[in-house]
Amino acid sequence: MKLAKVQVTNFRSVEDSGVFEIGDMTCLVGKNEAGKTAILKAIHGLDPIDDFSYDRTRDYPRRYLSKFDERHRNGESPVARTWWQLDDADIADLEELLGDGVLNRREIEITSYIGRKGTTWFVPLDEKKCLANLEARHGLTSKDKGILRSAEKSQDALTILKEQQERSAAQEALLQALTKFRDGSAVRAAIDLLAKRKPQLFYTSHFERMSGEVSLNKLASDKQNNSVSIGDRIFLDFLEYAGTTIEELRDATKYEDLVAQCEGASNDITDEIFEFWSQNEALSVKIELNQGRAEDPAPFNSGTVAKVRIENKHHRASVPLSERSAGFVWFFSFLSQFKQLKKNTGKAIILLDEPGLTLHGKAQSDLLRYIESRILPEHQVIYTTHSPFMVPAQRLADVRVVEDVVDYRDPRRPLVKGTKVSADVLSVDKDTLFPLQAHLGYEITQSLFVGKHCLLVEGPSDVVYLQVLSRALQSRGRIGLDNRWTICPTGGLDKVTSFASLFSGNNLNIAVLCDYGSGDKAKVERLRQSQILQSGRVLTATDFTGKSESDVEDFFDAAFYCNLVGRAIGLDGSHALTTEKAVAAANGSPRLVKQVEAFCKTLPADFPEFGHYLPAEFLLRHPEMLDGDSPEVTKSLEQFEIVFKEVNRFLN
Repeated sequence: MKLAKVQVTNFRSVEDSGVFEIGDMTCLVGKNEAGKTAILKAIHGLDPIDDFSYDRTRDYPRRYLSKFDERHRNGESPVARTWWQLDDADIADLEELLGDGVLNRREIEITSYIGRKGTTWFVPLDEKKCLANLEARHGLTSKDKGILRSAEKSQDALTILKEQQERSAAQEALLQALTKFRDGSAVRAAIDLLAKRKPQLFYTSHFERMSGEVSLNKLASDKQNNSVSIGDRIFLDFLEYAGTTIEELRDATKYEDLVAQCEGASNDITDEIFEFWSQNEALSVKIELNQGRAEDPAPFNSGTVAKVRIENKHHRASVPLSERSAGFVWFFSFLSQFKQLKKNTGKAIILLDEPGLTLHGKAQSDLLRYIESRILPEHQVIYTTHSPFMVPAQRLADVRVVEDVVDYRDPRRPLVKGTKVSADVLSVDKDTLFPLQAHLGYEITQSLFVGKHCLLVEGPSDVVYLQVLSRALQSRGRIGLDNRWTICPTGGLDKVTSFASLFSGNNLNIAVLCDYGSGDKAKVERLRQSQILQSGRVLTATDFTGKSESDVEDFFDAAFYCNLVGRAIGLDGSHALTTEKAVAAANGSPRLVKQVEAFCKTLPADFPEFGHYLPAEFLLRHPEMLDGDSPEVTKSLEQFEIVFKEVNRFLN
């Protein structure tokens, strides 16, 4: 049985959430105070594993609390209306009880209430079909069925059979079968059967963390008085998972066996954590059992005291659990709860309120990976977040937007509509959308223009030149840029380091081909000496031209490039561009593109302004300029081929 849809009404900030679908994993995204926790707690109250229950004063919308009796004359206010999809095993058990074809559809409804203990169920049974199946199962003849002709449902049949002074054996068998149903009702019998199969709801939040130090005497007393704190309750979960109890630890005379049990449990959970915890793999969890010392603060100054300590193998030191990072403590606490839940409860729906809020962004991704690989195979998960790193990248269809909606069309009297849940991510509230936007932005930066092998260049003109020249060489059967390379423009040498750092987290094969001008030496050296790129993978244009300064444009024969610029801008006659004119205008610069730029500044104002991309765009539209075997074309192709051979070496 799986939860399929939910509608929450009249609960805290929620007046009517609207009906929203629930999948295997459902992510509720919204800003602070949007009502995400209210939605989760409303669902939690449907059938909680713990002792949570709705409270009229705490949970009913406060602005309507004084009108509760007026709005709900029967004293009951529906909170969570839920729709559940029955699976094949549910149907098989139901048909074993009531016969084939008794369900009109595979979906049932369950609703919880403020002011009513328990829930109401709607199971779409065909009660006439149920009765007919039961009659056939117990061998009623046409004569036996005669007295039941007026019965519409099993309860009617039970009443009629009880009134009979004499009953056939088949009628008696049917009577006994109906008597076993609650109130003689086939519907209630179906509810009782399905209630045993329905998952319970387990709720935990980022505030719930295990106590790092526990007085066993006090905890045993609190347990008897039903006043155990959340942190101590998680410690109890850990002990139960370890196969022991607080009483055994407190009263035992042989601690070694108990320590071994606790260590076994902590090792199991530690192994589970570090399969997914990428922040620090040098940590391990230890459980210590000692007698309280007189100078320790109460209640840890007497009796047996259990301490959870985290050891850092790098620093060869251990500290109490409470002194570790809040994120690690939460992760360990959650796994302790989940392990015990899995051991004792079996199938449950996991409700996580802002899970991993104190975790680093990468660790939040680890947590999401844990949820998908460890929890989802057996449990549905509904969780809230406002963190971009907890948005499921491959499951955006499972994201639901949570907003506290206020209609401001009449500014004098804003209309408060309360918390709404929607699958429409085109929300008008930019703050609500921020986690989605940030997540999508992060995903795009990790994938846009990026392949497994990434060649970083400075600008879009470099991308065009490398692609066009590569195709020209390959069309001649010569060596071009290997098709496995993805060329990514960074926007300048200053940004190459940032781009390389950003992409390095994806374990990409990165190389750099950059221009080299005056003032760039220090930048290039820093990039070469950094640990971001593998040694030798920073190439400059001067590595191939032999000049003191060069751009990618210097790979072209100078006459070819001048002709390309002239055609792109429309220079002819007295304004025709030649290498001699370019060199003369440049005042000694060895960079071809600077020479051409200087010449173009001498042109009349009615000529198009020169830009790096203008000739690149023209060559992209006119690749035939690279046809033929003129000295200018041949020299240009040869120079680019040398560059491509060197870059391709980095693929091996």
